Amino acid sequence: MADALAPTLETTLGQVRIVTCEGGRAVIEYEAGQPMCHSGGVVQGGFVCGWIDAAIAHAAMSLMPEMTPMSLELKVSYFAPARPGRVIAEGWVERRGRATCFAEGRLLDPQGTVLAKASSTIRLIPREAVEASTRRALG
Repeated sequence: MADALAPTLETTLGQVRIVTCEGGRAVIEYEAGQPMCHSGGVVQGGFVCGWIDAAIAHAAMSLMPEMTPMSLELKVSYFAPARPGRVIAEGWVERRGRATCFAEGRLLDPQGTVLAKASSTIRLIPREAVEASTRRALG
């Protein structure tokens, strides 16, 4: 059973709000906090990757709510450092099939500067199967 006081994925990533999530596109705002940073006030790359990955997953789910997107591959290119403050993650589906989806995403600062871009190959698995598997694993 989950601890009611434990942080959620959204709070851990600093999610502020889902701006939009429809038609194979998603935009999510995050607040990058100082605890997410390493030397010189630069956000650790795993948070950047997580923000874009979450936007891509939401984009996929907006087209197929009965499916759970599971990342098979995620490639991130970092162009500029993310700093503490607001950032915007965008994700979109480029092409989808019955079991595989190809998606892209990017992270921007409030001025619209692209900080990072990503491409992702996603396996689409029925949500019921994922939930049943998780129940079995947790006993």
